[in-house]
Amino acid sequence: MKRPALLSIALLSLPVAVLTTTVVIAAPNFELERRQQQVRPLPGKLDRVLMVNDNNPELITTEGILISTFPSKKTQNSSPETDKSNLSVPLNGRFDLFSHHVYAGHPDHLESTLWLAVLAQPLGNKPVQLTLLKGSTALSQATEAEQTAAPFLPLPTLMAETTSPIAAGPGSRVAGDLLRGTLASELPMHWEIQPSSPSTLVVLPIPVAGLDPLLNGRNLQMQFQSSGPISLATLAAYGNPKVAPPLSRWVELLKSGKLSAKEHRPTPRGSSGKIIYSRVSGVQLGSTWKATLTDPGSPVLNAVNSPISWPISSLEKGSLGTGQVQTAELEAFYQGTAWAAHGNYGVEYDLTLPIHNGYKQTKSFLLTLESPLKNDNNNASLDFRTSTTGPVMYRGLIEVSGLNSKTRQPMGRSRFHLVLRQGQKGPDLGLITLEPGETRNVRVRLIYPADATPPQVLTLLPVKQSKSTPDINP
Repeated sequence: MKRPALLSIALLSLPVAVLTTTVVIAAPNFELERRQQQVRPLPGKLDRVLMVNDNNPELITTEGILISTFPSKKTQNSSPETDKSNLSVPLNGRFDLFSHHVYAGHPDHLESTLWLAVLAQPLGNKPVQLTLLKGSTALSQATEAEQTAAPFLPLPTLMAETTSPIAAGPGSRVAGDLLRGTLASELPMHWEIQPSSPSTLVVLPIPVAGLDPLLNGRNLQMQFQSSGPISLATLAAYGNPKVAPPLSRWVELLKSGKLSAKEHRPTPRGSSGKIIYSRVSGVQLGSTWKATLTDPGSPVLNAVNSPISWPISSLEKGSLGTGQVQTAELEAFYQGTAWAAHGNYGVEYDLTLPIHNGYKQTKSFLLTLESPLKNDNNNASLDFRTSTTGPVMYRGLIEVSGLNSKTRQPMGRSRFHLVLRQGQKGPDLGLITLEPGETRNVRVRLIYPADATPPQVLTLLPVKQSKSTPDINP
């Protein structure tokens, strides 16, 4: 597959008004820079749109049901353990699907292919119209020309996206596609599903033939609108590399009640000490976090002389001192999997910053997305590594409106692909310059990508001002 031309963007090097302290910690042995600043909770909250979150197991090793919202088969006289395969959650109107899996081949067949299917069935006795509002899917590596793929390319920290999509991995590609409104060619736009039995919405391969190592992954995200209540399930089955398993095979698997083996048992909720977050196999409440970032009790965000950051995807024991856990709660989930959607994968953040300059001189700010070291008890500073050799914590696209143009007027939409490592300060996305009394709305959108590790922060950094004009805030 032909790779798109990539365009790098130079980082701005403007003096920033920030107080930092550099310290050395013994284990692990790296230098740490502490930046004194405000860390505020992110205003707003998640909406109440249901998202089927299908990410446990990540590495699929057995055939079976990955997740099913179909009604439970328990009877009045059955024990609570009779049916563990169905979560019994009706889906109606607006709902989403997030699915992310990896396949490492079948030990007996070097050219094996794992097939993923999404099945749906009306809960009533009438057909249901199902429409795909947004959706995309991508493999880590394509083995056929028609497959959408996004290899884990070693991309620089910041790249400006122009006409060709920029991505590093399938999670990055799919989240970017949803931001752009791009539909993958593998996905239909509309279905009419009949009530008599399950129907397949999509059947997609995770092929490994010819790959070295035998490893591939697929990310799938779909935003639906249905005309009536339905049940949904995703399943995995081995099959012919060229021919997908028939509908009868998927219905057989669904009726069998056999679950694909789960992985990573979580630390019980409320436990002290280190936490194992695990991966999600459940139905979460919330797919979009929309908010306006203002000062408390004010309609605007007043220009200040110190940095301000807001957490993105803050989580249990990783609130950066704000006490805010943004993690989506789960309506239902399988035992032995995560009890909350800790990473908020697939969730859209749509944030507006109405920045106001109440001073008598021009003020300038830099906007950035950063990946500070995780903490849970300090909202007066953020810690960063002085080197950029840690593991990658974020790969994905961010969309910004309202940055300066060359004439200092606000620009329209700009998109940037970021690759952030552990403890890495964010690259400057652009400059925001405000004249005295001016207010500008800056809008930031991102869809939290698979393969990211939370939390990150959105940061507004004041640029050091000339002292030729007194700094007076009336």
